[in-house]
Amino acid sequence: MSDDSLRLVTVERTRTGHFTATNARGGTIDFGTGTGAGTGAGDGTEFTPVELLLAAIGGCTAADVDASTSRHTEPTAFTVTVSGHKVSDDGGNRMTDLAVSFHVTFPAGPQGDRSRAILPRAVAVSHDRLCTVSRTVEAGTPISVSVDDVTAEDAPAQDV
Repeated sequence: MSDDSLRLVTVERTRTGHFTATNARGGTIDFGTGTGAGTGAGDGTEFTPVELLLAAIGGCTAADVDASTSRHTEPTAFTVTVSGHKVSDDGGNRMTDLAVSFHVTFPAGPQGDRSRAILPRAVAVSHDRLCTVSRTVEAGTPISVSVDDVTAEDAPAQDV
């Protein structure tokens, strides 16, 4: 695989249950377990990892559809809702019944008519071919896991 295909995000723990993801371009997003007390960050309103997954699915397909439909005219409303059920069973924790729903409106006139006509196909093509996130989830891509460093930071090395 080429370096052009590599995507990288680093997740750093900022405190118990709270993390910051940083992409290769320096963008960041804070998230956590969705629990906590107080106001602002850590008050339980932050995105959880599962909600970030739903947002990634919705954002990926929204970008695809927007690129196709907005060439003709700007939408007057564009909302994508992604839902699913978090379950825990013999297979472990996972999401089921993922659903993506588009609510998009365009202004009256020929350009709006063209965008409305394109919308169903744009949604289908995004789902079936273009949206990397949902395609990856549907394909069930394996994830490898490794542990790179388990040494104690301040403890002296012990002879074995």
